[in-house]
Amino acid sequence: MTLVVVDAVGLTPRALKHMPRTSKLGQDGFAASLDPIVPAVTCSVQASFVTGSTPAEHGIVANGWYFRDLGEVFLWRQHNKLVQGEKVWETARRARADFRVANVCWWYAMGASTDLTVTPRPIYHADGAKSPDCYTFPPQLHDNLVKPLGEFPLFQYWGPTANIKSTKWIADATKIVLDNERLDMALVYLPHLDYDHQRFGPESPEALNAARELDEVLGDLIDHCRARGDQIVVLSEYGITEARRPVEINRALRRAGYLNVYTQAGMEYLDPWTSRAFCVSDHQIGHVYVADPADVPAVRELLEGLDGVGEVLSGESLAAAGLNHERSGELVVLAERDAWFTYHYWLDNDRAPDFGRQVEIHRKPGYDPAELFWDPDDEKGAKIRGAKALVRKKAGFRYVLSVVGLDASKYVKGTHGLLPPGDEDGPVFLCSEGAHARDRVAATEVRDLLLDLAGVREGVRAE
Repeated sequence: MTLVVVDAVGLTPRALKHMPRTSKLGQDGFAASLDPIVPAVTCSVQASFVTGSTPAEHGIVANGWYFRDLGEVFLWRQHNKLVQGEKVWETARRARADFRVANVCWWYAMGASTDLTVTPRPIYHADGAKSPDCYTFPPQLHDNLVKPLGEFPLFQYWGPTANIKSTKWIADATKIVLDNERLDMALVYLPHLDYDHQRFGPESPEALNAARELDEVLGDLIDHCRARGDQIVVLSEYGITEARRPVEINRALRRAGYLNVYTQAGMEYLDPWTSRAFCVSDHQIGHVYVADPADVPAVRELLEGLDGVGEVLSGESLAAAGLNHERSGELVVLAERDAWFTYHYWLDNDRAPDFGRQVEIHRKPGYDPAELFWDPDDEKGAKIRGAKALVRKKAGFRYVLSVVGLDASKYVKGTHGLLPPGDEDGPVFLCSEGAHARDRVAATEVRDLLLDLAGVREGVRAE
């Protein structure tokens, strides 16, 4: 018997109304509200799930941050060592040394001490081309999945063409892993609700259809697990709420003389080395790094005056939020409920870096939800450029997928990062095992509840 833990990102009671097969899991076992952390973003919440701690302890203060020792902003790093503290499966092994775990697309999978790993990993060719693929451990697992399922659908995992195909691939891969390995726990990440809930808002017809699509795939996975006699948990990291206005925080810092850029080939790049202050934006949270402590009061005053900024944290308020870690900015901004932060730092779109118009999650110094859209200023042209790029890719030539827009006010109808406004729009915890029922589960309590479900927590306590 395996404890299968499915992270169905964006799953809320509002979405579950359109997901009868998934809802049945909670009806047969139990359903609880899940209380997330700040920031309610993927990497931070997942780290809290597996360590039972806050960002102040595990260090994942957002989906990315300013690496002070490197002088670079990085989002979506993959190495598990970035997550500080003991992980749930490592804790379980203190009670049972042969406890076996698979990670199927949860974040920070690379270098993790799990027994099996599957995670998206493009092939970065020497000529600059990028091809879809996945990383697996052990290596032979790659062909065991790709032969029956095809290559990992990277372009349906993120970007303008993201859709249910990637979630179905992950669910089908999970079935293969479960049926061919002895496992005590499997962690599975299904991203589908992230897409149209951000594109169109959580109550749009497109979002409701996405919930129905996920229900078919997730319902099949639940049925597969229950037929095997597995325990199953379905939880989510956050709920997506309506977004109406972007906050151009880095442009405000630049106009005030705090943020510097440097120019190459007519394109402007953020210069973190000489900037007095800049923001690493991530949905509804922004880490503002201030080089000189003497500038902090003035930067705070500027931030508090921006339309769309709800709160500025530092010192005691940063500690109270569980974010007082060395990776956090000197100031942390939280958006108002209907606002979100852009990463844009250039003042003229003609000076934007070329990666600004591309799906380029590792080069942008902040999260960019515009990557989910064809450029709304030139949607037809963007699709034509995308089709030409695909032809070049299939012919073996280098290609540039320049299809993303730069005007943040014309898209993005859903966002997240704050604590939810109420349970209806908050994350959920569904479980097949009614004996463990409760009304609420905090993100930092998930680890111990999983240990209880796996039957190893008493052994950990005894040691």
